[in-house]
Amino acid sequence: MEATSGSSLEMETKLVPQTIYRCKKCRRMVAAQENCFKWKKRSGETEPPRCSFIFVEPLKWMPDLEGNIEQKLLCVGCNARLGSFNWAGMQCSCGTWSAFQLHKNRIDECPL
Repeated sequence: MEATSGSSLEMETKLVPQTIYRCKKCRRMVAAQENCFKWKKRSGETEPPRCSFIFVEPLKWMPDLEGNIEQKLLCVGCNARLGSFNWAGMQCSCGTWSAFQLHKNRIDECPL
């Protein structure tokens, strides 16, 4: 019986995000670790490249993206610019391609 409760505890722990990202200006939550793209290592690489962005999927707080090819991403709480999106994708200086980028210097990483 303990094995069952232990494994259900493990499953609950995996569902809770380990890190959340908040707007630096108003502290509103804008993303969780589970919304970010995972770095996959290429042959010969041992660690993720240093980057000034986090790459996320489209999130509920983002504006209506339909009909827009590219746009700035503004915080819903304070209207601060957090990043941008481009459906064609944007290449970061680290070499990663993504459609949605949030600037690390405009958000706080908050471990739970």
